[in-house]
Amino acid sequence: MFDGRWREAVDRRTAPVGAALQRHGVTADVLTATGLVSAVATAVAVATGHLHLAIGLLTLTGLHDLLDGPVAKAAGTVSARGAFFDSVVDRMADAVVMGGVAWYLVSTRRGHLSLLPLAILGVTSLVSYQRAKADALGLGGATGGLMERAERMILLGAGFLSSTLLVPDLWVLLGLTSLTAAGRFVRVWRAAEGPARPAGAARGRSRFGEGRVDSPWRAWREERTTGLRRAKEPGERWRARRREAPMASRAGRARRARGHRAKAGRPSGDQAP
Repeated sequence: MFDGRWREAVDRRTAPVGAALQRHGVTADVLTATGLVSAVATAVAVATGHLHLAIGLLTLTGLHDLLDGPVAKAAGTVSARGAFFDSVVDRMADAVVMGGVAWYLVSTRRGHLSLLPLAILGVTSLVSYQRAKADALGLGGATGGLMERAERMILLGAGFLSSTLLVPDLWVLLGLTSLTAAGRFVRVWRAAEGPARPAGAARGRSRFGEGRVDSPWRAWREERTTGLRRAKEPGERWRARRREAPMASRAGRARRARGHRAKAGRPSGDQAP
């Protein structure tokens, strides 16, 4: 929800902070990595029952996640590798924090309620996977929702205010995150509506890596593109001419020999008895 409605406003306010951090030598990768460290500290604080301390550490984790993007933009180092690193660390941080919550519930003898964090983690992973898969397929609709990562962290931090508030908070978090996953599924499902694929449609590995091969035509086109690109290389052209030269010379000699026989009135090799 924050990402869809207030992203531009947040970016305007965090851009000066990111520029200041970049001038002091802080990089986006450092912020991402230290955010994981603060997430581990949050999990330890929760597991040992220091819930109020966990609120501050969780806030610090969120600040790292909020500022690594502006720092990368200020430094001009926005890249696919940085986005991949940030996404992987976010998933690791979610798992670590929920592991700390589960440890706390087991320690306080909450019984089967200790499975709540695992259920939340599973639905959270589904929300992230839907967006990643939809982006890979070129489909829209896998963004937004009630419980994106920022909202989940805020709601979880509210649960750390009191031990009696934590379990009801986890139930609410599970329900809203499930609604977010369901809403994204419906939107992507509708975005994927269209004509049926041809019978030859298949999935496979192209020269671009794992992906979708829509039809034999697309596979042929990829192979033809590869051949044309290679034919433009000087070495390939030279080798092609060298392979074709003996064949051309033999064919030329055979034609000249037939011509000489015809002038002399002798039958050619094809007409000889």
